[in-house]
Amino acid sequence: MYEDDKYFFLVMELMNGGELFDQILQKERFNEAEARDIIAPIFDALIYCHELGIIHRDIKPENLLFTSRDFQQAIIKVSDFGLARFIDEEKLATTTCGTPGYVAPEILSQQPYKEPCDLWSVGIVLFILLSGSPPFYDEDNFALFDKIKRCDYNFNAPSWATISAEAKDFISKLLVADPEARLNAEQIKNHPWILGHSQVSSSTDQSILLKMRDWNSGRIRNVQPDEGQVEDDDMD
Repeated sequence: MYEDDKYFFLVMELMNGGELFDQILQKERFNEAEARDIIAPIFDALIYCHELGIIHRDIKPENLLFTSRDFQQAIIKVSDFGLARFIDEEKLATTTCGTPGYVAPEILSQQPYKEPCDLWSVGIVLFILLSGSPPFYDEDNFALFDKIKRCDYNFNAPSWATISAEAKDFISKLLVADPEARLNAEQIKNHPWILGHSQVSSSTDQSILLKMRDWNSGRIRNVQPDEGQVEDDDMD
């Protein structure tokens, strides 16, 4: 960071690989093991932030960036801390903020909340990576938020037939309405799926990538400027 009489200058790393889904959709094949390799360091980064008392509050594919276009060598990083804030046990967050489709139910229910809200959002990203479509969807935000608060999702789509039971177990313990019942940092790090103790397919049904392309193109068409960004009145 640099400062002169009039301005602050922030020098940030150039992430040549672009957004998470943009990188994946360039591939001809994408499998469950690759999804695990992507998701694990995202959890590591967020758990580190949480240990420092920081919550992100806007985890979504657009905010997960690769360092390069070489998928095998690229490192994925968490970006855009515009809605992040410090919390502690005595002062939790209360502002309703985030991005529709990724926001945790406790935020929508206007309850005081803390770090589990980020873990929920990563669970949403993982669900899309493995199936090609989001767990909660409705063009009407009120209906969408109702589905999120009720945890109205399932693994019935054909794309889940080739996904390991451990992956489904992991997601089902992240996408839990009660944040206190959600997997915590230690449980995430020691879950069999994260540790690689599950049998995963080395190939993925091509329809999953096709579904992801369709969903991603629709997301790009419908995205609004500064979607989900709100005036954050609980910042200290």
